[in-house]
Amino acid sequence: MKTLILMRHAKSDWGDPRLPDSARPLNARGCRAATALGLWLRTQDLAPDQILCSSAVRTQETCTRLKLDTAPDLHDALYLAEADEMLTVLRRATGSLVLMLGHNPGIAEFAALLVAPPPDHERFDDYPTGATLIARFDIADWAALQPGSGTVLQFLTPRDLP
Repeated sequence: MKTLILMRHAKSDWGDPRLPDSARPLNARGCRAATALGLWLRTQDLAPDQILCSSAVRTQETCTRLKLDTAPDLHDALYLAEADEMLTVLRRATGSLVLMLGHNPGIAEFAALLVAPPPDHERFDDYPTGATLIARFDIADWAALQPGSGTVLQFLTPRDLP
């Protein structure tokens, strides 16, 4: 069995229009949300043994604020990646419990591609900042991952947390 935590970065700061998109940091709300998501992951005993993270500043800051013990593998290919590119990166994963941090719209498309049926959550289709899908796959190796083969264990947004 393999488990995926598919998380969109937390809310980013648009305050400095001179920054390139990839350099935008988290805003205060995003910092709080990432910290809360990390606490939730730890209390659910969802400590990933591999983290696949977009190289953008906001995904790296989200990852740091999760306070997990695993160092992230940074991937330029995950920056604004479409679903097919995310699938390619995940199929190369080696961990059993993998966290992938990315961006919309690709991450919403990827989540919808992976699981059947989708979770009954009003925000699944638009995958807001901080949205997190936990899905299990009955495979021995990520290379065998097929679309629609995931079983949803949980889907939540930062607003769903206490």
